[in-house]
Amino acid sequence: MDRRRVLGTAAAAAGVALLPGKAMAAGGGLAARVRPYLDRALAAGAPSAVFGVIRSGRRQVVGAGRDGRVPDGRTVFQLGSIGKTLTATALARAVGAGTVRLDTPLSLPSGFTVPRGKTRRITLRDLATHSSGLPTLPADLLTQADPYNPYAHYTLEDLAVGLRQTPLDNEPGSAYAYSNLGFGLLGQALAFDGVDAMLQRRVAAPLGLWDTTTTLRPDMASRKAVGHMAGKAVPDWRDRVLSGAGTSMYSTVDDMLRYLDAQLRPERSPLRDAIELTQRHHFTDPATGLRLGLGWHFGSLSDGRTMTWHNGGTYGFSTCAAFDRENGTAVMMMVNTYSDGARPFDTLVFALLDELVGS
Repeated sequence: MDRRRVLGTAAAAAGVALLPGKAMAAGGGLAARVRPYLDRALAAGAPSAVFGVIRSGRRQVVGAGRDGRVPDGRTVFQLGSIGKTLTATALARAVGAGTVRLDTPLSLPSGFTVPRGKTRRITLRDLATHSSGLPTLPADLLTQADPYNPYAHYTLEDLAVGLRQTPLDNEPGSAYAYSNLGFGLLGQALAFDGVDAMLQRRVAAPLGLWDTTTTLRPDMASRKAVGHMAGKAVPDWRDRVLSGAGTSMYSTVDDMLRYLDAQLRPERSPLRDAIELTQRHHFTDPATGLRLGLGWHFGSLSDGRTMTWHNGGTYGFSTCAAFDRENGTAVMMMVNTYSDGARPFDTLVFALLDELVGS
């Protein structure tokens, strides 16, 4: 894949026949229901894949891989844009604490020009619902970028320059337009130059997500899957500025099942009020009817039930989480490859959730 094409897909990164591959699954039943979806993930090009499921209070983790490399619930993957829902949860906690409101205008330190619309300023709600009017990326992000690690070079000084070059594509609050820049700025608005520590303190630590972090500890490195793109091993993404968008976050299926259990049963979580606020409907795109909470997207299962979901991707990894709170069912998937364009792995998560909810 050439440099131009690789850089051109930076904005995008938030099933078939049985393939040979070893699988790890404890017991039958639920694990057996998951196995065909693992096979389809391998058939779609994943070197390895791991699914986690919550159903009726039970958790099941099942992995499959080629060449004997079978991931499990503790295998570390880059999480990608699912990390945006953690940033949204941090926002919801700040709202609950009374330090900000959802309609608080975006504010950054002196020297950072915040783009604004003709009718009003960008609010924190706009950022958390992808309705800020900001483009997907800063105007200057890709100028000097490593094609396989596009955020690594970018500094706060670059961001200050880039914001002056970045016009709004739409008026704030008028339309849905997915924006890594928007969520990156949301993180900076909540904890300027301390976003990663803030996410640990406000979200990951209270929920016991010990492997959900932007800092790859030595013990995590020994458990990490190697990312791939177009069949080639690629480096992990690094990001010091827009990490509120989830661009450099790591996690495991075990951690994400803890996180999804808190989404299904927030009344049992120390972050109950914040989780409830993120799952509340906050914006509907007038053109498509797409509905959003804070960070989360809402869709429909085949029987009309509401599915809450978010996916993620870096150049080496693809992830997807979806749940039906009413039915108490959630599905998490992590694979160590990135698929340019269409996202075949997401459809497997949605199909598995639909099957489990409908049975």
